[in-house]
Amino acid sequence: MKSSLDYSNKIILAPMVRVGTLPMRLMALSYGADIVYTEEIIDWKLLRAERQINDVLKTVDYVDKTDGCIVFRTCDKEKGKVVLQLGTANAERALLVGRKVQQDIAALDINMGCPKDFSIKGGMGIALLYDLDRAKSILTTLVKHLDIPVTCKIRIMPGIDETIKIVKELETTGISAIAVHGRTKTERPRHPVHADVIREIVKAVGIPVIANGGSQEIHKRSDILKFRDACGAASVMIARAAQWNCSVFRDEGPLPIEEVIHECLRLSVDYDNSPSNTKYCIQMILRDLQETTLGRKFLDSQTLEQICEVWNLGSYCRKKQLEYHNAGIRGRRQACPQSDANPQDENCPSKKIKMLSDEISSDVIEHNISFIRVNYADDKELPKSKLYLYTVKNNIKLPKYEVINKNKLFRAIVKVADGKYSSSFWEKSKKFAEQSAALTCLYHLGIESKEKLIENGSMIG
Repeated sequence: MKSSLDYSNKIILAPMVRVGTLPMRLMALSYGADIVYTEEIIDWKLLRAERQINDVLKTVDYVDKTDGCIVFRTCDKEKGKVVLQLGTANAERALLVGRKVQQDIAALDINMGCPKDFSIKGGMGIALLYDLDRAKSILTTLVKHLDIPVTCKIRIMPGIDETIKIVKELETTGISAIAVHGRTKTERPRHPVHADVIREIVKAVGIPVIANGGSQEIHKRSDILKFRDACGAASVMIARAAQWNCSVFRDEGPLPIEEVIHECLRLSVDYDNSPSNTKYCIQMILRDLQETTLGRKFLDSQTLEQICEVWNLGSYCRKKQLEYHNAGIRGRRQACPQSDANPQDENCPSKKIKMLSDEISSDVIEHNISFIRVNYADDKELPKSKLYLYTVKNNIKLPKYEVINKNKLFRAIVKVADGKYSSSFWEKSKKFAEQSAALTCLYHLGIESKEKLIENGSMIG
């Protein structure tokens, strides 16, 4: 017997790339959302992932077998309320994924609305609306063979008649609901949402319609309900308004963003969320405030512990990470230079870092070592100070530093005796870059042990 999920009169956290991870989903539920969607996950990522029970975090993890990254993490707190959004262009692959994950999700949603080139070129997202036979094949296959509800999320087409024709065709597959973003492929958030088109879709179909796209006018929960009513929809799905302040779901009104950031960081620590993903989520909350003194301090941080220090949660982070470390989970204090960025994006930070790395000559000894300031309470123990004392004691020429500055990123090379040393990480300050280079040299010389660096989160083992 198939499980069911009631899509009537629900307020839903929409799928958002790099935002719909476990901490944000749990926040949305605690603030009043009824259902939460994951970020879109491409089918092949889940196919090559291994399901693991995480006894320490009390989570179910789908772990990429090739690199150990978490593809999807869930827990009992969202059981029966989490919908996984899948990016796919193939019914067979989609079914394999559905069968693999259905025990851990409340429903499976197929993304048929993403207008990004990456999705379209792969035949996914909104490309499926231009290949209706393929779209219907995917949905029909899933509905027929899965034990959980199947839905899809679309964008409207330029013509209302064309949109309604497509929606009615998709309804014939047996899907449980359909989410409609009230903009076309070429329209962006600055364009007004077409609530009138969503209203016509509601009249044309017999399944629940979930309205999406009204965030520009949404500042509190009553605005969410107003948008739902304007569309005549069964439920409403919120993306950007929740991304900016997840407490928008609260009956009592939204909280100050400082409180929301605190909660986001606490959950990120509790569920060992990656530093780069946590940082991205907070950037979306801060928006223009990234240019403030606090914002710039935050942007200079690279590890979860450093991010937490900005909001006075450093001790909480250290305590929890040591607890996890002792329980056998490798800590997340390691520097993480935006590894979650989309590799298709020409402006991807990781791509920039790779290009900049080409400027480091081949005779430089490199290690994946980062300088984490909070690990050094005594300035005399700073890597540069220790390296200076080492050269003086051994009658070696004092260290000489060369700093490369590209695109507001810094990397240093230190020359000691006949060797040149550099960290493989690009830092956001000249001082930190020099300290990283000195720490790399100390490690290579045997002055700093690998075990200590890994324990401090300075080195990825």
